[in-house]
Formats: sequence, C-alpha cells, structure tokens
Amino acid sequence: MNRLNLHLVSDSTGETLEMIAKAALAQFDDPDVSRHFWPMVRSLQHLDRIVPDLAAHPGLVLYTLVNPETRKRLEEHCRHLGLPAVPVLDQVTAALEAQLGQEAHGRPGRQHMMDEDYFKRVDAIQYTIAHDDGIGWEEWEEADIVLVGVSRSSKTPTSIYLANRGYKVANIPLVVESPPPPVLFGLRHPLVVGLTTSPERLVQIRRNRLLSLNEATETAYVDNERVKGEIQFARRMFGDNGWPVIDVTRRSIEETAAAIIRLVQERGRRTEGARGAGKPI
Repeated sequence: MNRLNLHLVSDSTGETLEMIAKAALAQFDDPDVSRHFWPMVRSLQHLDRIVPDLAAHPGLVLYTLVNPETRKRLEEHCRHLGLPAVPVLDQVTAALEAQLGQEAHGRPGRQHMMDEDYFKRVDAIQYTIAHDDGIGWEEWEEADIVLVGVSRSSKTPTSIYLANRGYKVANIPLVVESPPPPVLFGLRHPLVVGLTTSPERLVQIRRNRLLSLNEATETAYVDNERVKGEIQFARRMFGDNGWPVIDVTRRSIEETAAAIIRLVQERGRRTEGARGAGKPI
C-alpha cells in the first residue's frame, strides 16, 4: 500500500476539517497516511508559503477556505502541481443555500464565534468537571444527563465529550459496599443512563490502570468473580429504576456519546408529544 500525503488546509482552526478527514479515513483498513495540517491560512502570502511542502509531498488536498481569492490561488497551485483538491464543505453549503434561500456569509471561523451555544458549552464543561466521580450530589438535578456505572466504565471521558456538545453531565461510580446517595433515585430533570461492559474487558482495563500507577495488579479490584458481582449489582440497579443501559464494551467514546444523545432527543420528543396531547408530564 502506498503512503498518502494528506494536506488539510483551513482558514480557521481546522477542527472541522480534521473531523471530516478522520471520519472518512475510518472507512479504510489501516491506511498509511501522513497528515500535513495547515490551519489559519487567511492570506495569499501564507498560502504561498505552504506551496513548497505541497510540491515536496504530493498527495490529496482537502480544504475549507471561504475567501474567493485564497481558494482560487490554492486551486491554481494544485492544478500546476497536478494535485487533486477537494473543497469538503462546498456541496453541503450549496444545498443549505438552496433550501434556506440565502447565501452563506463566507466568514472564516464563523462556527467558533462566542455566541449563545459557545457559552452554553463552557457552562456545561464547568458543571461536568465539578460533578465528576459522584461529587456535588446536591446539584445533580441541574444536570441534563447523569451517567452511572462501576469504576472504569468510561463515565468520565464520555461526560467530558458530552459536555463539549453542550450537555451538563454528572457521573456517579457504583460501589457495592457504598450505595449512591438516595437523591439519585428521585431525579426528574436529568436523563439517568447506566453504562456497563463485559467483565473480561473491565478486568483488562483495570489491570492496565494499576500498571500505569505502578500498583499491585492482584487485588480485589481486578478479581474476576468480584468484578462480575459489581456488574450484576449495577445491572440490577439499572433495571430496578428503569434506566436505559448502554454496553460500552465495543463502543468508542464517540459512539457511546452518540447513543446517549439519541436517548436524550427521544425523551425530548416524547415529552413534547405528551405536552401537545395535554397529558401530565
């Protein structure tokens, strides 16, 4: 397999472009890709400075440039060098223009402006960090989502990912010997979601965690039977309270978060439907 030089050229942070490239590359089996990342390209002079690298490492160019002059210059360089260049957002933007009946503003980094959504995300991140690992039970009712699960079931990274999407998240570890505060079972506003995993996978993750901390790996924390008991304890709690459950064994953090967001949206639609039908909520 040949190595691909992938040039990502953006007039903003390049975060959107990186996500698109990552999603597309995930459809291939272990592609050999060398990424060349060029963010904040907002002038012809800056663009001209990256041309030598394009020439030295020919490959595919993906770009998100809204300035017509900069776009034209990049396209000219790519034609001269014989490089394919793909404006990854053009088709989506054109379709939106047609459906919305207005032209796109064409301003670099517009999606990163400090609007209401930006401050909502900041607030969500601050809340989530302050309510990690069972902290701050007095404010759990303010959360949008509460994640519950045994130790090392991806609660914290999933919480942070969801917070970056604007959701206030509290996460609560389940310990057989120390049940969670009673307030957990009376929450009304947040969606409580149980996270579970296979005992074998959980033991492996916990062993790796202990190794990284240079601690003994033969403890009750990684005992197979004890871990099975923890997971059974958690599943009984989920079932007794009617909480939706997500098995994270074969899911990435992004996949787990997407499943949780779908649950939140479905709950919202049911609530709106009940409200519209005049039913008590």
